[in-house]
Amino acid sequence: MPDPDSLQSLIRLKRDGGVLSSEQIAQFVTGITDGRVSDAQLASFAMATFLNGMSQDECFFLTRSMARSGERLDWSQIAPGKPVLDKHSTGGVGDNASLILAPLIAAVGCVVPMISGRGLGHTGGTLDKLEAIPGYNTEPSRAALNQAIREAGCAIIGQSQSLVPADRRFYAVRDVTSTVESIPLITASILSKKLAAGLNALVLDVKVGSGAFTASRADARALASCLLNTSAETGLSCRVLLTDMNQPMARAAGNALEVRNAINFLTGDCRETRQSKLVEGLATQMLIAGGLVGDAETARNCIQKALSSGKAAECFERMVSVLGGSSNLLDRSNAVLGATPYVRPVYAQRAGWVKSIDARAIGECVVDLGGGRRALGDKIDPLVGLTDLCERGQRIDMQRPLCLVHARSDAEAERAARQFAQAINICEDEPVIRDEVIMEILGEDELCPVR
Repeated sequence: MPDPDSLQSLIRLKRDGGVLSSEQIAQFVTGITDGRVSDAQLASFAMATFLNGMSQDECFFLTRSMARSGERLDWSQIAPGKPVLDKHSTGGVGDNASLILAPLIAAVGCVVPMISGRGLGHTGGTLDKLEAIPGYNTEPSRAALNQAIREAGCAIIGQSQSLVPADRRFYAVRDVTSTVESIPLITASILSKKLAAGLNALVLDVKVGSGAFTASRADARALASCLLNTSAETGLSCRVLLTDMNQPMARAAGNALEVRNAINFLTGDCRETRQSKLVEGLATQMLIAGGLVGDAETARNCIQKALSSGKAAECFERMVSVLGGSSNLLDRSNAVLGATPYVRPVYAQRAGWVKSIDARAIGECVVDLGGGRRALGDKIDPLVGLTDLCERGQRIDMQRPLCLVHARSDAEAERAARQFAQAINICEDEPVIRDEVIMEILGEDELCPVR
């Protein structure tokens, strides 16, 4: 059992800029798991790491210890011979790609056991989005999880008490202590979950821009380097894509609203350009990394077939049904997901062009509506958020809304409308917009020095 005095000593050591050993980190993670480490101690450790960073060895030790804090999944008996793949995003605004990619890659013939997280700070969480579907269980029994993999090929779930329990606690504390942006903590959180999922290969989406935790490309590359270096040490095949987050990825932000948007993509009712570029780019790298195809053109053909045939949409609906949600979500998404009593359009005060968007401010707007957490244990309102979001380079006037606000009251809708308007920069002349969705692709042969 961890000794309380030793726990205080190692927190003090990290606070003072010291380097922790493998044994010390393992001890601390054990304390997180069995409850000997209090929330206050965990918050102190998180802040000390945020301020002082970690060495590459410390990051690896933390990742490995958290991955070992619970059971590790094995799919060799349930889906023999199939590649086990996953994708993870570092967090953005209006980024519902995971909801699309899991069933899409499953429809191509892979297994996708996606262990996801909740919202952090201004960013949306995949689990929060799925829990907007009434009945969906993000912590299923092992039998239900296995059934979802057998029948749908994919399952998007969270950490249970037996699956990466250390990260489950750590993640929640980071969310409300302003320690989200720490590169080693992001790395350990992501990779511990993926190692526990029993993957063959992983593709990571590192966001860059105003709505990301890494606002600059240099910071994003530093995070990518840490992720690649650490995954290489663990033996997990990994690729990293740097993608643009200077505006919301989809034209919806908010939990149920992003689920509906993802359903529209899967069924073909609406596939937005930026969203399509991101999904295709990530899916292509997943299929190549998993050895299912040998080149990008073959991967794209597989992706288009899975979408056009309706198989990807069917995999999503089957996953939802097995994990407790509606069995006919695709046909009844509006009725199943519900709606807020107030939907308010936001208009520009003058005509012009959208020059830039503060994506972080858009995320904060959704949180203020109740779509995210300000404190540990806050309950999320799944229905609130924003839709029909304007885009950079778009011509606007005073008749076409910049967005639609979905709120519980007229007062909340009005407040959100003011917040949103302040996040949009409008200019008189048409701006030159370089809409680079996928900025860079890094693989295991392109490791960079950890900063």
